[in-house]
Amino acid sequence: MILAGDIGGTSTRLALFDADANGVRAVARERYVSREHAGLLDIVAAFTEAHPAPLDAACFGIAGPVLDGRVVTPNLPWVIEGDALARQLVLAAVTLLNDLEANAWGVFTLTPADVVTLAEGRTIDSGNAAIIAAGTGLGEAGYHAIERRLIPFASEGGHADFAPRDEMTIALFRWLQAKFGHVSWERVVSGPGLANIYAFLKETAGESAGMDTADPAAAISQAALAGTDPVAVQALDLFVTLYGAEAGNLALKMKATRGIWIGGGIAPKILPRLKRPGFLEAFHDKGRFRPFLEAIPVRVITNDETALRGAAWYALSSSR
Repeated sequence: MILAGDIGGTSTRLALFDADANGVRAVARERYVSREHAGLLDIVAAFTEAHPAPLDAACFGIAGPVLDGRVVTPNLPWVIEGDALARQLVLAAVTLLNDLEANAWGVFTLTPADVVTLAEGRTIDSGNAAIIAAGTGLGEAGYHAIERRLIPFASEGGHADFAPRDEMTIALFRWLQAKFGHVSWERVVSGPGLANIYAFLKETAGESAGMDTADPAAAISQAALAGTDPVAVQALDLFVTLYGAEAGNLALKMKATRGIWIGGGIAPKILPRLKRPGFLEAFHDKGRFRPFLEAIPVRVITNDETALRGAAWYALSSSR
C-alpha cells in the first residue's frame, strides 16, 4: 500500500494506491487547495485520518527543487522535509521527487487514451526524451537513455532565462524585466505567465491591464477559446507560440529523439489551440536544426493524475 502525492502551487492531490507486480491502482483520492493549509504535514494528517491504512511506502512529487530530502517550494510558503513526513507516517523513509520527475515516471503508466499526438515524428527505440508542463509554474524534466531504458531526472529549466524571438517578444521581455527583474520562461509559459502576457497586451493597447478574477489565466483562456475577447485571443496565441518555442529548446538540450511529452494542467484545456500550426511551427523553428526537431514525436498528456501515478510508480519500482 502506497501513499502518493502531487503537490503544486494551486492544488495538492493525495491518493492511496494498491500496488502489486502488475502496477498501481488508486483506492482513495483527495484534492486540497494548497494555500488553505500551513504545510504538507497538515494535509497528510487530514488524509490519513480520512483514509487510515497500513502503509508500505510513500512518495510525493513536489513543485520545487529537492535537495537532500528537503524542498523549499517556490510557489508556496512551505518547507517540506522527507524525514518529518516519515516520522508522521511511521515509515523508515519517505521519497520526495520534483513534480516533473514524478510526471515523467507517470508516463510509464499511461495508455493510448491518455495521450494526444501533435506530431508523429519518427518512432525509434533509442535515445533520450523530455517532458515539459505548464501549470501554476513551468516544469521541465528529462529522460536519460541507459541501455534503451528511459530513466527520468529532474531539472529546474523553467527558471532559465526567457529568450525573446521577435519585436513583440522583445517588448514583452522589457515589460517583464521592469516588473520582475529576472525574466524566466515561467514568467510567460504558465498560468501566471498567460496573465502576464494578457496584461502586457492590454497596456500596449493603452487599456487597463489584467482581469479582475480569482483565476485570470482560466478566464483568459476561456475567453480566447470562445472568441469573446480579441486581446485574450492574441494572448493565448502568443502563449502557445512561446510554449512551443521552449518545448523545442528543451528537446534540443535533452537531445530528445524518442519524443517530448507536454504535461501539466493547461495543455488539455487549450488542446484545440495546440493542434493549430503555431505550437509546432515554434517547436520546429530552430534554424539548421529544423529537420532534427521535425523528427521528434510530440505528445500531449490528457490524464491529470499522471504525476500522482508517477509518484506511486516510482515508490513501487524502487521497492522491487
